[in-house]
Amino acid sequence: MAKNATPERSNILLAFEGKNKRVPVWFMRQAGRYLPQYQSLKANRPLGELFRDPEIAGAITLQPLEILGVDAAILFADILTMPSGMGFKIDFVNGKGPVINNPIYHAGDLNRLGKYSGLEYVSRTIQLVNAVLPTSIPLIGFAGSPYTVATYLCSKHNRMMYESPKAFHQFMQLLTENTIIYLKQQKEAGIKVFQLFDTWAGALRYEDYENFVLPYVQKIFKSIKLPSIYYLKNSAHLLKLMEQSGADMLSVCETVNIKDMTAKKGVQGNLLNSLLYADDKTIIEETQRILKAAKSKHRKFIFNLSHGVMPDVNPLKLKLIVEEVHKFKWV
Repeated sequence: MAKNATPERSNILLAFEGKNKRVPVWFMRQAGRYLPQYQSLKANRPLGELFRDPEIAGAITLQPLEILGVDAAILFADILTMPSGMGFKIDFVNGKGPVINNPIYHAGDLNRLGKYSGLEYVSRTIQLVNAVLPTSIPLIGFAGSPYTVATYLCSKHNRMMYESPKAFHQFMQLLTENTIIYLKQQKEAGIKVFQLFDTWAGALRYEDYENFVLPYVQKIFKSIKLPSIYYLKNSAHLLKLMEQSGADMLSVCETVNIKDMTAKKGVQGNLLNSLLYADDKTIIEETQRILKAAKSKHRKFIFNLSHGVMPDVNPLKLKLIVEEVHKFKWV
């Protein structure tokens, strides 16, 4: 770069302003298990050990950039990273997912939960990644939403919600406060965007989401001053409430036709992730369909999937999507 040259701005950050000249694209769960390069790094090491090793976690975070050509990196971590810093004993078991060794069973268990203490390896991973990222590629941080995190920490969360609503609100408040601390830690370390993942709140009724989820999501987005994305799976019946979340971008699953969404917020999405198993022709057609739908109504748009990349997906399918998105005429 010339001495006085202006650094190239991120295409994703420009999309939050509606000033991008081409559509940016990244994929949920793009860092990890489906990549042969990840498997070679992982070898026989436990998953939790990978998260806690900044050198390895940083390398996994960076892998998709060169392999796929995506427009952003997303931190290699888990939505249960934060609870492991507030007293929960969590094992990340290969092939089984997270195992909570001291879960919440009833309202009385809430008394043993504490404040998120900070996990230094998270900050160090972010710093290592940012040290090598160009200005055109932002690092996306993330956290699980309080409700979704609660579904893992408390197997009878819905019973608590209806049987002891006051206690459940206490649980949500504690998780919200700790999530804010966790995201502020990521911001201080250098993330440029953050996404809140709400995988399970879409299973709730409209009125229950409005009561038990929305106020806490709103508090998080109000507290973290960064470009923000809210992902909600099974979101079709909750779109009106999603718009009240305070997020800059709404990331929706395949239950939503993005042409039916209002243009008040930016939109991210929403290629059905199972279509990654389809032939190239089908993938191209579906990618084009979504791009055209977005262009017809939404100036602020980021291409993504309906949910995360599955572990047995061929990386060439993702690279094909990136190429199609990047050559699409946006403006």
